[in-house]
Amino acid sequence: MQHPTLIGRARTSGCYDSRPMTDPTPPAPSHAPVRVRIAPSPTGPLHIGTARTALFNYLFARHHGGTFILRLEDTDGARSSIAYEKDILDGLHWLGMTWDEGPDVAGGADIGTYGPYRQMQRLDRYAEAAARLLDQGDAYPCYCTPEELDAERKAREAAKEQPRYSGRCARLTPDQRAAFLAEGRRSAIRFRIPDGPVVVDDIIRGRVEIDGAQLGGDLVIVRADGNPLYHFTVVVDDAAMGITHVIRGEDHLSNTPKHVLLFRALGAAVPHFAHLPLILNPDGSKMSKRKSQTALSDYLAEGFIREGLVNYLGLLGWSTGTDEDVLSLQDLIDQFDLPHVQKGGARFDRERLLWLNGQWIRRLSPDELVDRLRPFLEADRIAGRIARMPSDEEIRALLPLIRERLPMLGAVTETAGFFFADQLELDPAMLVPKRWGPQTTIEGLRAARGAIMRGGEITFEADELEAPLRVLAEERGWKVGDLFMAIRVAITGRTATPPLFDTMVALGFERTLARLDRAIEVLVVSAGA
Repeated sequence: MQHPTLIGRARTSGCYDSRPMTDPTPPAPSHAPVRVRIAPSPTGPLHIGTARTALFNYLFARHHGGTFILRLEDTDGARSSIAYEKDILDGLHWLGMTWDEGPDVAGGADIGTYGPYRQMQRLDRYAEAAARLLDQGDAYPCYCTPEELDAERKAREAAKEQPRYSGRCARLTPDQRAAFLAEGRRSAIRFRIPDGPVVVDDIIRGRVEIDGAQLGGDLVIVRADGNPLYHFTVVVDDAAMGITHVIRGEDHLSNTPKHVLLFRALGAAVPHFAHLPLILNPDGSKMSKRKSQTALSDYLAEGFIREGLVNYLGLLGWSTGTDEDVLSLQDLIDQFDLPHVQKGGARFDRERLLWLNGQWIRRLSPDELVDRLRPFLEADRIAGRIARMPSDEEIRALLPLIRERLPMLGAVTETAGFFFADQLELDPAMLVPKRWGPQTTIEGLRAARGAIMRGGEITFEADELEAPLRVLAEERGWKVGDLFMAIRVAITGRTATPPLFDTMVALGFERTLARLDRAIEVLVVSAGA
């Protein structure tokens, strides 16, 4: 099958020519099925902003029964890599997104009829489109050197004028161009930006009008070395692939008038635009990789699960209009619409993310939660944070104790790692409650051990342990909280754990006694008793 043409019919002297096209033009957005795209650049890992933009495009496509496309903007040869491509594609797949067109795996073949879906494989299409703009008079060769452009920029700065290309090459005669070529100058290609208003009816922001005079002058679309620039390639690709809706971050809004003008010059239908709010830090500053945790892989490494992250990203700048917070991917697909996307910046609230993630952890089945916890426990074993790898049965037995306390999977060792330690590292100072001294603590732990021994292993159940220990505290005149805290630290090494008596039962009769003995020994040695 032949590839669709890059654009519609070429425009000559303000009208469309009637030359037959060898390939069909993609349908116009006004009556075509929804076609949206995400076009990441493989110059870094998948970050939260790209993931959120991809998700909104995916939700919109699936809600409307349309097509979701993945396209790679890989023209930055110095920074693009197959490793970053893999990180991006794997990350989107991990979040549960699938695309209808584009490379399915890093370095893999394309699926879809509008490919190739990597820009470096589309250079001939950009060259063709640039040639057509030159033929139409909508673009021209620019022979300005970097030094001349820099001098021009500095002159405007000194005059306190806005940066703008003067257009010095816009009206060169053939003889002047020939003279520049004779000097050995290579030419960039500039697209003519006309003065006058450019109107964008943004689905989220409403009518946006920008005067062409404010766009910085005629736009370089191809560098002197022949490499096409982003503003050009994105329009050529969107036109070629029949994109009906461009859903992207608001930082692109100022570029949109340039893109609208390029669509028109290329004779292509202008897609609908929807510019999403920027993701902000809690203090209102823009989220960036320099001062924020932006890489999706970092969140995966911490143990955020896909259900929680997708739920949170779906609500990062959009709402259902109800108090409903816990939403599955299908719920988001069913309810998503662009008019409910907020205009103002979306503040990244880690506490809300943790809360949602915890909600979804508690919805996992026991078997699924064990499967997801296992890699984190194995990593902690390798790192020496736990002494041994627990069996699936041991993990499953602990779920009733830890499930409610896990905000993310990576917290499993912090929450329950003491269960898998051969011997606790005990701090004598931590063993002693605030109202007790070392001798009272030694006495309390010995008395508690005796009470547990008298009950025996047969009655070693959570509801059987509490009463005799409370009686012990009352008889000795101790605060129950002090006795229970001393026991807690003795058997776990921590002051905050799952419920004490459930924890003792999970440890087992013998291990509980052994840990009490160990704590008593540590205190005796420390106190010199």
